[in-house]
Amino acid sequence: MDDANDVLMSAVGGEPVTTTIEGRERYSVNVRYLRDYRSDIDALQRVLVNTPSGAQIPLGQVADISLKTGPGMIRDENGRLSGYVYVDVSGRDIGSYVTEAKKIVSEKVSVPTGYQLVWSGQYEAMERVKERLKIVVPITLFIVFLVLFFNTKSAVKTFIILLAVPFSAIGAIWFLYLLNYNMSIAVWVGLIALLGVDAETAVFMLLYLDLAYHDAIRKGRMNSWDDLREAIVVGAVKRLRPKVMTVSCMLFGLLPIMWSIGTGGDVMKRIAAPMIGGIITSFLMELIIYPPVFAIWKWNFEVKPKLKQTAQNQLEPQKIGAPVNA
Repeated sequence: MDDANDVLMSAVGGEPVTTTIEGRERYSVNVRYLRDYRSDIDALQRVLVNTPSGAQIPLGQVADISLKTGPGMIRDENGRLSGYVYVDVSGRDIGSYVTEAKKIVSEKVSVPTGYQLVWSGQYEAMERVKERLKIVVPITLFIVFLVLFFNTKSAVKTFIILLAVPFSAIGAIWFLYLLNYNMSIAVWVGLIALLGVDAETAVFMLLYLDLAYHDAIRKGRMNSWDDLREAIVVGAVKRLRPKVMTVSCMLFGLLPIMWSIGTGGDVMKRIAAPMIGGIITSFLMELIIYPPVFAIWKWNFEVKPKLKQTAQNQLEPQKIGAPVNA
């Protein structure tokens, strides 16, 4: 059987007989039958096979030759034969496409017993990443919370800083929509990186509000709502330039990525896009929302209770001295 297979393989597929040398290049020289002979079954049946005794027997006397279409490559997955159907998706994200395709295939395609239908490729990689993100994102938020809490020594300040997360999500989602970017692993990486950038800008904003508030207390200018409002205006508006400079440095560092080309350019654009959109809206929302939130917190939990306590302390001597004067 091996002799017959070798003869047929060399006649149809060709066998290397020598190597030609052309400078530093090497080329193998193969010999096989002309196309008219190797595609003609009658001609192949007349190919002679050498025997150990030296006799030559036509191939048609020891084998049945026929032409059949077979797979270009035999593949297997988990010890089972497998075939691939390649699909190119354009104009939408892979996740939604596969979800819709699964529903249609399950309704219109009957899979025989013993067969298995698996959606693989980039979709399979995204599903693995999605499961990991269910663990990574909560852990990231928890670590950010701990770092901010150890820095501010206040749970209220930490939660105020974390308000930047939904603020930035607005800009990130809108910027991705304007660029027509679909959700991908690179986009998720950019969103996770955006958490740290949000915390930085929020800490910067809260720092100036806190400094202005404590400075007013040291100068004895925290005796009414107007005093608190003035202190917040000083911290939020009159120190706007350093905040704008901080955000501008981040944007100027990320914007050139959006014009990058070449290897890795598409991935880097999808990482930078949510960060750029998130930084812009986060900064604007911090300037608009943070001062009122800070004012409500300080007035209801610090300034107002302190003013009431001061007023009570001033009334107590009068109550004690009233009977004596009478």
